[in-house]
Amino acid sequence: MRTHYCGELSAALVDRVVTLCGWAHRRRDHGGVIFIDLRDREGLAQVVCNPDRSEAFAAAERVRGEFVLRVTGKVRRRPEGSVNPELRSGEIEVLAHEVEILNPALPPPFQLDDENLSELTRLTHRVVDLRREPMQRNMRLRYRVSMAVRDYLDSHGFIDIETPMLTRSTPEGARDYLVPSRVHPGEFFALPQSPQLFKQLLMVAGFDRYYQIVRCFRDEDLRADRQPEFTQIDVETSFLDEREIQDLMEGLIRDVFRDVLGVDLPQPFPRLGYAEAMARYGVDKPDLRIPLELTELTELMRAVEFKVFRQAADLPGGRVAALKVSAELTRKEIDDFGPFVATYGAKGLAYIKVNERSKIPEGLQSPIVKFLPADVLRQVLERTGAQNGDVLFFGADKASIVNAALGALRVKIAQDKNLIEKAWRPLWVLDFPMFEWDEEGKRWSAMHHPFTAPRDGHEDFLLSDPARAL
Repeated sequence: MRTHYCGELSAALVDRVVTLCGWAHRRRDHGGVIFIDLRDREGLAQVVCNPDRSEAFAAAERVRGEFVLRVTGKVRRRPEGSVNPELRSGEIEVLAHEVEILNPALPPPFQLDDENLSELTRLTHRVVDLRREPMQRNMRLRYRVSMAVRDYLDSHGFIDIETPMLTRSTPEGARDYLVPSRVHPGEFFALPQSPQLFKQLLMVAGFDRYYQIVRCFRDEDLRADRQPEFTQIDVETSFLDEREIQDLMEGLIRDVFRDVLGVDLPQPFPRLGYAEAMARYGVDKPDLRIPLELTELTELMRAVEFKVFRQAADLPGGRVAALKVSAELTRKEIDDFGPFVATYGAKGLAYIKVNERSKIPEGLQSPIVKFLPADVLRQVLERTGAQNGDVLFFGADKASIVNAALGALRVKIAQDKNLIEKAWRPLWVLDFPMFEWDEEGKRWSAMHHPFTAPRDGHEDFLLSDPARAL
């Protein structure tokens, strides 16, 4: 029915007769000559319809946007000055010999190149939305990632095994989706939140290395990083230690980026302990493209009279930290950061603007300068590395609140001031605590999930000191 895809046409096919099938992306009538941009999954091709081919021209006159066409014609070079370098087929065009309307179409609900579509509009007309180039590109990218993952895991001895979808409820991190049983009234299947138990059975059965690109289901509220139905790369291995598993997964990520995106990631990936990541960035998954870090000041502030800092420093599990920002900030921007950090539990946001570093305290601008001794101010500048023009923001409260507030502020300022490096910066964060204290339930709960094994030598902490278990 066709000989080539539209986006695959090139100058190598000049003078060849080709047959194309696709959608009329645009139609332009230029005073007796009709141009149709024909679109398929590989791209666009320009079709030229002249009146001397009366049947083809008559069909082209009836064509409207999104009509489905079959076109047969001769490939020729575009006239000088009309080459389109943005298209893969931009050097050539197809002089139509035959134009057949396979399916007419109603006017589309929106232009396919409209970049300001609401999500509701896109979902209401999903079949048209999926024709748009960004959606086509995303679907093809997803396919290429899946193929690269399979190639890598297959080459490393993993076996792709499907696990059941209709199973019983198991203890996981969210609620199950339930499916009523027809043959057992009142009984229900549960859709899997993950194949956790099945893959462990496979290890006990001796399969050694298993993987699956699998659908999972979790009945929970929507979040940016979690959907009710999602796909994950599920892997399980036997007889490997922690570093060997990390190296294996790091190789997978590196190969996928290289093969799919043409991006070479560093080898090896940098590594940070959980405690260091929280101390330096306030979060356990820091964006290393942002050149901003927190500075620890808790011990220093235990000796000051300023109650806000001293009380936080003396508080069990308290923290005082500073975030240095080397960017121009207006007074309004600084004031607006207060309500922002309040959403993370912070009671306020103290700051110091460094106007003249060599003059302490008169070279520092802030309502809190008068409450801090000159030697403490000097040490703050030294520890943070602050220079003239920098602004220091302070967090003083429970460590969890300080980390959340300053960690979020770090990202917000980087986004607002275009401080984020345009690069890929992978990172391993290691030695996560096994448990975190649940204030509401007054008990220890698993930080990740209850299937995680403790580090060697930390087994006794599970009962004697859960806070120390990694």
